[in-house]
Amino acid sequence: MADVKFNLIKHICSFSENKGYRKEINLISWNDDPAVVDIRNWMPNGRPGKGITLTPEEAKKVAEAILNEE
Repeated sequence: MADVKFNLIKHICSFSENKGYRKEINLISWNDDPAVVDIRNWMPNGRPGKGITLTPEEAKKVAEAILNEE
């Protein structure tokens, strides 16, 4: 299995840490593809864990849905 290349374009925030694993939101380009909003755990060695990627449009819809929740 080939290593996945990623380019961290912008760190947005870290919002939790457990045993050295940090949950972060970042703007990342995976394998030279266009940048996506990325929410995932990062291992203590700097490698990505499981997570989710959203296009900027999808991330805006998620943010709007959270902000409009009553």
